[in-house]
Amino acid sequence: MVVNQADENPNSPEFWDGQGCAFCETQQFAAAIAAFDHAIGLNPTYCKAWNNRGNALSGMKRYAEALMSYEKAIAMQPAYHQAWFNRGLLFAEMGAYGNAVESYEQAIALNPDPRYLHARQNLWIKEKLYSA
Repeated sequence: MVVNQADENPNSPEFWDGQGCAFCETQQFAAAIAAFDHAIGLNPTYCKAWNNRGNALSGMKRYAEALMSYEKAIAMQPAYHQAWFNRGLLFAEMGAYGNAVESYEQAIALNPDPRYLHARQNLWIKEKLYSA
């Protein structure tokens, strides 16, 4: 088990979310999903674990399940800009550029992070290249 120094209480969803993120960093996506599922089991409304679960599923190219996790996080916390952004990344990976732009726009409206602006700009360029 990877130790997350931020929260060492194995009875907290934050602990298991941290474990899952550590597993994602080493591309151990199945272990990450198990950790995120444990966090969600402890607190089904823990949006961060739902979002991170989507990231792990996306890493495994399990796109439909990833989208469901992002949607769950957004439904519980509509102002969760990171989940909107990750949803956009997923749609871009799938080639669903219109949906990706909508997700990026929502993330940018909530938090105009330069990474979000850059991703939207890159998507516009990709869309122009593929439609040319």
